[in-house]
Amino acid sequence: MQKSRYEELARQLTGIGAVKRDLARTLPAECPPGSAAVLTVIDRHGAMRLSRLAELMAIDISVTSRHVAHVAERGWIGRETDPGDARCRILRLTPAGRALLTELGARYTGALERALADWPAEDIDVLNTLLARLRSSF
Repeated sequence: MQKSRYEELARQLTGIGAVKRDLARTLPAECPPGSAAVLTVIDRHGAMRLSRLAELMAIDISVTSRHVAHVAERGWIGRETDPGDARCRILRLTPAGRALLTELGARYTGALERALADWPAEDIDVLNTLLARLRSSF
């Protein structure tokens, strides 16, 4: 019995990918999901080197570098020389990057509000609690 619970949970979590893809469609065309992820991680963890960003995003540094180039070209992050090592750059959100993150948050929240409009508030609270608990288990 317990195995089937975990099998069903695995199936449901696979379906979360479809939810994430639908939410990604709310992003502006000039800000693909990888770029949004870069901005979100830098916002959450503060200024950092590219290597740390790649580690936090759990993707190859070459892929991270392409995402960083994209957001830097649009002025959403700045790349400053690292005072401790002039060969490295420190990545930092710009005011334009913060403004974009605010817009992205509003888009995501709006999409969730529309999709879950017929859910009771208590169900959304339970979902939030259980998802937070799931994340902390990993």
